[in-house]
Amino acid sequence: MKSPQDYKCLYGLIGYPLVHSFSRIFFNNKFEAEDIDAQYINFEIPSLELLAEIVAAYPNLRGLNVTAPYKEAVIPYLDSLDDDAREIGAVNVIKCIQDPRMGGFVELRGYNSDVVGFGQTIESIPLPEGTQAMVLGTGGAAKAVRTALRKRGIAVQFVSRRKSEHTLVYEEITRAMVANYLLIINATPVGKYPDDNKCPDFPYRFLTKEHLCYDLIYNPEETLFMKNAAKYGAATKNGLEMLLLQAFSSYEIWNSF
Repeated sequence: MKSPQDYKCLYGLIGYPLVHSFSRIFFNNKFEAEDIDAQYINFEIPSLELLAEIVAAYPNLRGLNVTAPYKEAVIPYLDSLDDDAREIGAVNVIKCIQDPRMGGFVELRGYNSDVVGFGQTIESIPLPEGTQAMVLGTGGAAKAVRTALRKRGIAVQFVSRRKSEHTLVYEEITRAMVANYLLIINATPVGKYPDDNKCPDFPYRFLTKEHLCYDLIYNPEETLFMKNAAKYGAATKNGLEMLLLQAFSSYEIWNSF
């Protein structure tokens, strides 16, 4: 059996924990089906201090995906960012650029394919003119969602457990507010496997059949957030399509010149 160093190209995922991730299965199935000499492995690291060790240990490393809790924290460890990643303040794709002229020096460049994945999936959904979105969470995924929605001309209201100048807390949400925001997006990790018996503390009773509730979580397939929303007639969608679209975007980034 080949070791990771034996492949022409190596890719991986950094985060902690990684029990919820489908990326390794998706990419390795792709590599096998397309006869690509590559492997994708999980790097479940408790600290970003270990990133440099990973890069040094695998000279065939061409790219990494980044998941919670490192999408924002990884930025100081990178050499450069693309425009979307800089605007969002979060990275979920790292391209490892080798330079043999400098003795194998690796430049780490950060990108954000979440904005591409979410942007493409939301483009396929017919929304009434003037739709506004309420985004639950303020982390890297939430910021990518905001950027994608702004590109479509959709205004965003953040909701969090902590109050700030531009952020509501859950206790402040009224029926009138929910009526004004027909697109509700869970961009928090609350409800992700194995904690799939949890959900954001949102007032689901204010939802109607006019609402679309989109959960970025894809494992489980139907989250408690989605079940609660459906109970009040709202349409629901999980994050699997977004996962696939951002994965395609990741691979294009890693193999672009």
